[in-house]
Amino acid sequence: MRKILGRLLLAVGGFLLIAGVLATVWAPGVVKKTPIDVDTTTRLDGVATKLGETFPVQVTSVTRSDTEASTDETAIWVNTSCVVDNSEGDAPDCVDGDDPRLVSASIGTFATDRETALATDHENLPPGTTPYEGIVNKFPFDAEARDYPYWDGTIGRAVPAEFVETTEIDGLDVHHYRVEVLDEDIEVAEDTPGSYSQTVDIFVEPDTGAVVNQQQSQQRYLEDGTQVLDLNVAFTDEQLETSIADAKDNKASLALITSTLPLVGFLGGAVALVAGVLLLVTGRRKTSTHEAAHREAVPV
Repeated sequence: MRKILGRLLLAVGGFLLIAGVLATVWAPGVVKKTPIDVDTTTRLDGVATKLGETFPVQVTSVTRSDTEASTDETAIWVNTSCVVDNSEGDAPDCVDGDDPRLVSASIGTFATDRETALATDHENLPPGTTPYEGIVNKFPFDAEARDYPYWDGTIGRAVPAEFVETTEIDGLDVHHYRVEVLDEDIEVAEDTPGSYSQTVDIFVEPDTGAVVNQQQSQQRYLEDGTQVLDLNVAFTDEQLETSIADAKDNKASLALITSTLPLVGFLGGAVALVAGVLLLVTGRRKTSTHEAAHREAVPV
């Protein structure tokens, strides 16, 4: 019985050690990659002042991955964003260009590296796609306490997302980054030159790279200094609650695969192997002692 149990423990120990090695070496490279089956809607709200009139607004950003066009290394994305006057309440996510409630709308197609999360070029992007650069929709797994390049679609280039601090939101540790753009020349409307300034505060759960909150303040001016837009928005309360809950769940799942499983594999495997060896050794000693006693009892 000791031999059977010992051999069983050896097999279990070997299996657990192999599982620990796989969880350490192989699993992180699989789970720490941006998924390509994403379909998310992010909602912000706040206040806008346009041409002297102040009103509440809602922002709806829909991000979908193109699973068929994506590859093992690259994720292909389509993002639509719409800012709508919500003075009457219950405004739709977006309206057409003839609707006076429309403040702004945009659509973008881009590709990101599934490990670094940085924008990249890819042959599966539609012809004529605007080249993106830097961070676009999420930060990398294991986001660091350092600056990152961050895509600004209004000026068409990446600007620094500067690391500010590590802080806490509802019990969740997050990295706070800040993006600042000051007096950049743009067209505030078709054939109407002007300038643009913006500050974006981004709060990121570092293990997963997920954005859990965002606060944005944007101003646009005509060349003579007349302000045509002052927009101040942040994640809605419901969006913030959902983002934090999702980040906590995904962080726990990631820790289970990359930390808990290797620990269980190595410790459990070592204990099982030692126990198995001890059972086999003690079993052999008892067998040897019994055989010796039997030989001594046989008359010559």
